Amino acid sequence: MQLYNRYFKRLIDLVLSLTAFIVLLPVFLVVTILLAIANDGKPFFLQPRPGKDGRIFRVIKYKTMNDRRDEQGEPLPDADRLTPIGAFVRKTSLDEIPQLLNVIKGDMSLIGPRPLLVEYLPLYNEVQRRRHEARPGITGWAQVNGRNAISWEEKFRYDVWYVDNISFMLDVKIIFMTIGKVFKSEGISAEGSVTMERFRGTPLPNPPLRTGEGVARK
Repeated sequence: MQLYNRYFKRLIDLVLSLTAFIVLLPVFLVVTILLAIANDGKPFFLQPRPGKDGRIFRVIKYKTMNDRRDEQGEPLPDADRLTPIGAFVRKTSLDEIPQLLNVIKGDMSLIGPRPLLVEYLPLYNEVQRRRHEARPGITGWAQVNGRNAISWEEKFRYDVWYVDNISFMLDVKIIFMTIGKVFKSEGISAEGSVTMERFRGTPLPNPPLRTGEGVARK
C-alpha cells in the first residue's frame, strides 16, 4: 500500500487525467461556452481549498450558479441561483472536468477525500482532520457511499477509512462505482437542498470506520 501511495498513485493520476482531459476536451469547450453565456462571461471560478497536509491550493470549478442578490445585497438561496445549464452540469457530473487540471498540476488526485472549504479547517476534530493525510480527489470513498445525501459525520468517517486503506484495487473499485453513480445521478444533493448544507463542526470525536464498515452501500 505504501509503495503504491507514495509512487504509483501519482503516476497513474497524471496519465489518466491527461488522457481524460484530451478525450473530454470537446465537451469541456462546449460546456465552457454555455456556462459563459449563462453567467455573463464567467464560466469558471477559482476557490481556495485545503489539500494534502492542509496546504491551500486553488481548485478550478465550473460556475454553475449566477450572482443574483436580494434587495439587501445578499446572495439569493442556492436553488434560486442555480442556472438550468448549471443544474444539468451538476446532474451529469460534468462540473468535475476542470478539476482534471488540478490533478495534472499535482494539487489533487483522481481518488481521495473531496477538498472542502478552508473555513472548515478549525472545525474538524482530531479524527476528521486525518482526511488531509491524503491528496484530495475528484471522487472518493465517501462519494460512492452517498456523496451529498449522507451526513457530514458519515462522510468524514468514509474519508478517514479511505486514508487508512488506500490501495490500487480500492481505487479501481471507486472508479467503477463512480461511473455507476454518475449514470444513476445518485447523491447529488442533500435532502431538501440543491447542495450540501454547511459543516458546523462535530461536538464529540467522531471514531473512524471499523474494518467491516468500509463496505459500500447497495
